[in-house]
Amino acid sequence: MNLRHLTFSALLGLSLVFAGSAGAQPAPAAAPPANNVVLVHGAWADGSSWAEVIPLLQRAGLHVTSVQNPLTSLADDVAATRRVLAQQEGPTVLVGHSYAGNVISDAGVDPKVSALVYVAARAPDAGRRRGLRRAGRALPDHAGTRRGGNP
Repeated sequence: MNLRHLTFSALLGLSLVFAGSAGAQPAPAAAPPANNVVLVHGAWADGSSWAEVIPLLQRAGLHVTSVQNPLTSLADDVAATRRVLAQQEGPTVLVGHSYAGNVISDAGVDPKVSALVYVAARAPDAGRRRGLRRAGRALPDHAGTRRGGNP
């Protein structure tokens, strides 16, 4: 996947998260909007792979952080992502590219995470709430959907 396609895919996914979908039913209790975006790179990249996406999101008024995963193990990458999430103030959209779909599925259980965005990434099947790599581990209720909204 080239950088332009990654940039377009990430922005399209994020625009759907932040704008909602036409005709969607309002959530019973409106959650505060996410002002934070945490970007997680795939296995054959590093945090700089988001270099073209970050300034676009910042110009939109969002606080953006790119995780630098060590790529030593899934557990280490999830831990690095959780450390970045711990530094966020308020609701956060967690975005993963490629292999990072596994990472955000595990790290996405953090209560600060308001949505998960899979960009050309391993994602659970619609309605599936089981971990991708470990069968007994549940995904957060909002995996693949906007929290408080429709898929």
